[in-house]
Amino acid sequence: MGSEKIISENTWLGSNRRLAKTIGRPVRKFLGIEASSGILLVIAALVALIWANSPWSNSYHDLWDTEIMISFGESISLEHHGHPLTLGQFVNDVLMVLFFFVVGLEIKREMVTGHLKKFRDALLPMIAAVGGMVVPAVIFFVFNSSGEASDGWGIPMATDIAFAIGVVSLLGPRVPSAMKVFLLTLAIVDDIGGILVIAFFYTDDLASGWLFVAALTVFGVIVLKKLNVRYTPVYIACGFLLWYSLFESGVHATIAGVVMGLLAPATALINDKNTVSEAVQPAMQAQTDFSGLRKATFHLNESVSITERFENLLHPLTGFLIVPIFALANAGVEISSDSFSDALSSGVTRGVVVGLVVGKIVGVSFFTFVAVRLRVSTLPNGSNFRHIFGISAIAGIGFTVSMFITALAYDNVILQDESKVGILLASALAAIIGLFLLRSVKVVEQEASFLEENKEVAQFN
Repeated sequence: MGSEKIISENTWLGSNRRLAKTIGRPVRKFLGIEASSGILLVIAALVALIWANSPWSNSYHDLWDTEIMISFGESISLEHHGHPLTLGQFVNDVLMVLFFFVVGLEIKREMVTGHLKKFRDALLPMIAAVGGMVVPAVIFFVFNSSGEASDGWGIPMATDIAFAIGVVSLLGPRVPSAMKVFLLTLAIVDDIGGILVIAFFYTDDLASGWLFVAALTVFGVIVLKKLNVRYTPVYIACGFLLWYSLFESGVHATIAGVVMGLLAPATALINDKNTVSEAVQPAMQAQTDFSGLRKATFHLNESVSITERFENLLHPLTGFLIVPIFALANAGVEISSDSFSDALSSGVTRGVVVGLVVGKIVGVSFFTFVAVRLRVSTLPNGSNFRHIFGISAIAGIGFTVSMFITALAYDNVILQDESKVGILLASALAAIIGLFLLRSVKVVEQEASFLEENKEVAQFN
């Protein structure tokens, strides 16, 4: 409480100023809610839908079709097929790189210190994720077996991490913490699959020269890590070079974000807590000069890995700004009674809806059931198959990555709109079904399941 009082008295947010009381503190409180990024995502999508179907719909499309000139000197300029980037393309090809960079950082962190560190712990959600990718893709092919429409098979494979975790957080203790970890791991593995799909199946004609530059950049980053270089600006420069070379090569530039996230050093330069403490203590006691302060600052900075620094810096930026902007730019589908009925009769829309809603439930649940029955793995602590059904439904919220793959899969605006209608409808249905299924599992039942599992473990031991 003492520290909170000090902060309260010495910060603008804690002051009695009108803006701080009426806007600052409520906003801070909202951003501290686990589901806040998912809520902003939904709001942005609703604004886009309302705007695109309002009397001002032309202004919506004009805004995102606005061409912007981005150049570095006379020889470097960002163009899309010989034309300047539109604002919408800038969001998808430039800003979203930061989103995928954070995804790469999260994957790296989970592999080094998190739920993907131990293969045994990650095995069940990995198996579930495979089912949650394969079955929806097969279902989509059933509805779209040929023609241009079949190119969208990757759309229903995705799971939106922020949206899904946000929905689950609304249930609080009704969902065991182990199941939240299960969903997080499943979504991360799912994202890895989606990234591979984008890299190998949704690319333009490749420019071998720029691919060579990209490969050299990746090799350079690996060498820097081997040499124990921890100077952040160097990695930022390498990241920009990798992004630009992939942008020019034909491989979608967002892959650069994922690659740099996975390559970012996950260990701190200084790991000895005693060393850090010795350097910081004099500064804490005001018993040092300017050089001592610089030493303390250096030790504090270098006791945190580059991965953690970037993730802490960029996660709020992507979650609260970039992804909502992406939703605002891509969710604006004009929907009339005729267009909506046409979309519902479209194989693309039906393939996306059935793939995300039914495909995720069937794929995740069935693959999990088989893995448990074959004793390949066990259910997370305190959970049962009713939890699995609920979580598998939540995994059908594919919003962000599904929207992203839609833009890559289709050049045809009609097919894009049909897919977006399917994504919006499927994400809403998946959230509702998942919440209903998880709410139906009583807390008492969760506790009984947990006790029963512990009993079985004790007997086994």
